[in-house]
Amino acid sequence: MAVAQLLRDIKVLGYTGTSNLLHRYINQDRVEADRRPISPRSLTGLILTDPAHLSDKQRGLLDEITGRCPEMKALTGHTRNFATLLRPAAGNADRLEAWIDAVRAEDLPHLHSFTRGLDQDRAAVAAALTLPFHNGRTEGVNTRTKQLMRQMYGRAGFELLRHRILLRLNHPS
Repeated sequence: MAVAQLLRDIKVLGYTGTSNLLHRYINQDRVEADRRPISPRSLTGLILTDPAHLSDKQRGLLDEITGRCPEMKALTGHTRNFATLLRPAAGNADRLEAWIDAVRAEDLPHLHSFTRGLDQDRAAVAAALTLPFHNGRTEGVNTRTKQLMRQMYGRAGFELLRHRILLRLNHPS
């Protein structure tokens, strides 16, 4: 229905405003409706980013989203609290216990699943959160080796793969 026709119809019913006012009234929510919803990946990025590194616009968007949904606010808080545990420190094992208890008190099924995974190997998780040692370099070598194997699949034998791995280890790029 055209705005002019709508204006004629509602004037018959007693509308005393102008056409301009009617236009503004009709279009006031369209700006919000035309805005694309945030993608899950973008929202995840906002949640996982240190709040000090967010721009004012990003912080405002995250505050708007978490303000509308109490579960998102709880999820954001728990995620950020867990992130503080990722820097190894002596008391992190106890803080992990407190974090797990706090998560289980909330109605967040995906985080409950995560905590069950943590429970399956609690000793390893506690060691990772408290000790300064890690196997990141070894895992990096494994990842590069697998990448080389995928690149060479069906093209060469073990000797060439071995040679490329040894070259790669001596000259990482």
